[in-house]
Amino acid sequence: MLDAIRWDTDLIRRYDGAGPRYTSYPTAVQFNGKIGSFDLLHALRDSRQAHRPLSLYIHVPFCANICYFCGCNKVVTRDRGRALPYLERLEKEIEMIACHLGPEQRVEQLHFGGGTPTFLSHGQLRRLMSHLRRHFQFAEGSSCDYSIEIDPREADWPTMGLLRELGFNRISIGVQDLDPEVQKAINRVQSLDQTRAVIDAARTLQFRSVSIDLIYGLPLQTPERFDKTLQAIIELQPDRLSLFNYAHLPERFAPQRRIEAAQLPAPAAKLSMLQQSIETLAEAGYRYIGMDHFALPDDDLAIAQEDGTLHRNFQGYTTHGHCDLIGLGVSAISQIGDLYCQNSTDLATYQSALNSAQLATQRGLRCNDDDRIRRLVIQNLMCDFELDMTQIERTFGIVFRDYFADTWPTLEQMARDGLIELGETRLDVLPVGRLLVRALCMQFDHYLSQQTEQRFSRVV
Repeated sequence: MLDAIRWDTDLIRRYDGAGPRYTSYPTAVQFNGKIGSFDLLHALRDSRQAHRPLSLYIHVPFCANICYFCGCNKVVTRDRGRALPYLERLEKEIEMIACHLGPEQRVEQLHFGGGTPTFLSHGQLRRLMSHLRRHFQFAEGSSCDYSIEIDPREADWPTMGLLRELGFNRISIGVQDLDPEVQKAINRVQSLDQTRAVIDAARTLQFRSVSIDLIYGLPLQTPERFDKTLQAIIELQPDRLSLFNYAHLPERFAPQRRIEAAQLPAPAAKLSMLQQSIETLAEAGYRYIGMDHFALPDDDLAIAQEDGTLHRNFQGYTTHGHCDLIGLGVSAISQIGDLYCQNSTDLATYQSALNSAQLATQRGLRCNDDDRIRRLVIQNLMCDFELDMTQIERTFGIVFRDYFADTWPTLEQMARDGLIELGETRLDVLPVGRLLVRALCMQFDHYLSQQTEQRFSRVV
C-alpha cells in the first residue's frame, strides 16, 4: 500500500471522462416512481426477520447561508422557526419506520447530514436524539460510529459538548478552501481559527475521529493557493480527509449560477492541484483509500481496507456495510437488502405526506440478478482495488469472462495501458489505475449507455 497511487498524466487525460461515484449500483439516476412505501415496509419486514443491524442517516436540510458550490438538498433560511415543523414530521417518520423493526436490531452507525444539522437548537438536538433512542436500540462499544457534519461557523464549544453528551463520536467538517478570495467567490467565508476551534473542542472532548472536506476546482483557485490550504489542514491532523473534484453543473444546481465560469481553474490547473495534493498527503503519512478519500494508517477505514471489510454506500466509504441503511428526512435514501428507496426531495411534499400519516417514499429501485452481480464487482473494485473472478462465479453461478464478454476487450486495453493486471481468475488495479477506478467500474455499468445527459462529475 506504500505505492497506492502512481501519477500518469497521459492516462489520466485519456480516461478522465464523466462518471458515477458509485455510492450505489445501480446509481440513484436509475431510481423510478414504481417504488413506494409498501415496498419499503416489505423490505423492513425482511430486515427484521433476518435480524440485520442498522445504520441510520438523518437529513437536516436547513442552512443559514448559501454556499454557491453546493449541490446538496437544502433549504436556505435565517428563520430558525422552520426547524420545528420539520422536526415534528421527522419524529413521526421515525415512529412509523421503527415499529416495523425488531428489538434485537441494533443501530451500529448514525450520521446526521444536511444542510447544516446544527441549524437545530440545542433543545431540538436533545429532543431528536431522545426520540431516536426511544424508538431504536443503539449499540454500545468502540466499533459504533455516531457522526455529524459540522459547519464551524455554526458550532461552538457548548455545541460540541452537547454533541458528545448525546453520543456522537465522529465529526465531519466542511472547509472546502481557506483562501479568503476563493471563500468570497463561493460565499463561504470561514477562518482557519474557526475550524481549529472546532477540532480542538473535538479532541478535548474525546471524539474518536475528525474528518475534513476540501474541494479542488473552485473559482480563483490556483495550485499555489490550494497548496497553502492543504498545508494548513495537514497541520490540524485530521484522521480522514476528503478531496472532492468540483463539478460545475449550473443547469442542475441553481446556486452554482452565481459562480463566474471564467474564474474556474483550467483543467490542467485542476490536475496540478490534485497531483500536488496527493504527493503532499502521502508525504504527511496519509493513505489513499479511494474515490477522493485519504486516512491515517491507524484509522478504521485504512484498517478495514487492509482486512478486506471496507464497504461503500450512500454515506461513502464505511466499515458498516453489513448494516441495512435507513434514511430519514427529506430526500434521504435507504438501502435495505436489494431495495433502494428515496424520500421526496421537496420539503413541502415530504411534510405533507407525514401530515397524512403516510411515509414520504417517492422513488427507488429493486435490484435484479444482473444488478447484484455488477454491484458486487463494482463494490470490490471501489473498496479493495481487486477482484476475485472465481468468487463472483461461485456466488452467482456464472462464467465471468462469458458474462462480461462485451467488456473484456476494454479490460484488455486497460491492462495494456497499465491500469490493471488482468489474469485468468483475478483483476488487480495497479497504482497508476487507482485514481481512475471509476473509469474501470463504468465498464461494468449496464445502465451508462442509456444516459442521455451529463449527470456526473469527471473521474479525476
